[in-house]
Amino acid sequence: MSTLSTLPPRQLQFRSRTYRHTQATLGKVAWYVLCGLLSILMLFPLLWMITIALKSNAAIHQLPPQLIPSEFHFENFINGPKEINFGRLFLNTAIIAILSTVGSVVSSMLVGYGLARINFPGRRFWFYIFVGSIFVPPLIGLIPLVHFFLNVGFYDTWLPLILPAWLANPVYIFLFRQYAMSIPTSLDEAAKMDGANHFVIFTQIIVPLSRPIWITMAILAFQASWNDYLTPLVYLISDEKFTLSLGMASFAGAFAGVATTQYNLFMATNLLYMLPPLILFFIAQRYFMQGLGSLGSVGQK
Repeated sequence: MSTLSTLPPRQLQFRSRTYRHTQATLGKVAWYVLCGLLSILMLFPLLWMITIALKSNAAIHQLPPQLIPSEFHFENFINGPKEINFGRLFLNTAIIAILSTVGSVVSSMLVGYGLARINFPGRRFWFYIFVGSIFVPPLIGLIPLVHFFLNVGFYDTWLPLILPAWLANPVYIFLFRQYAMSIPTSLDEAAKMDGANHFVIFTQIIVPLSRPIWITMAILAFQASWNDYLTPLVYLISDEKFTLSLGMASFAGAFAGVATTQYNLFMATNLLYMLPPLILFFIAQRYFMQGLGSLGSVGQK
């Protein structure tokens, strides 16, 4: 006869609860350890960038490589941006990114509102057209757009980088339409009884209630515009109109005035280049996760 069978029922029940609790605790510890290891693995490239940014150019090529520099060269964060006129390129990129983000979010919200809250013939058809255009590669329309902006005199200006964003984005239209469908239509009916039109309903009811999704759209649009390389490469010629993506790509060329890449300066400048999208994401990450997470529970209509 086993020892457990001779124990009183109350003590046996206590041991059973203790065993289950121990199993659950060990499971949580193992899960946290696994997540920690995966986090370190994913963050290692960023940590290696920081390490290179703090080294001298000669120390980068030492073997075996040092994870922690023996000397910290914080002057790289000053000398690196000077190589490519970082302040000017940063201002150019910020202006383009902000205007593109505002245009993309506002225009997509207006189209998404119309598809979600206004009944008109062919509404579902146009929704399918917008969704289907997501799968069309952007490069297909690149050559016609280049010819168009060249003929209207917008070549080598920022307008080709900003104007297309004000014509709405199919992905953001889909996101906002899906979120707006989850808002009860009874709010619209009550507002219409008080004499409100669609503009009032959109600005005073839909926009405040859909804050998580349009903040999510703003983060995605800003990141896309900030990191865009192809569009500025195609349309911009003058150095004073360049964006940071072009400046970073030409860091080793004539634009930076160096013959070979100084990777310590390059990595230091690259870290500064990455900061604005990261700061924006960390500030608004609560709305970002809430906006994307809410789409899973939105029903189709």
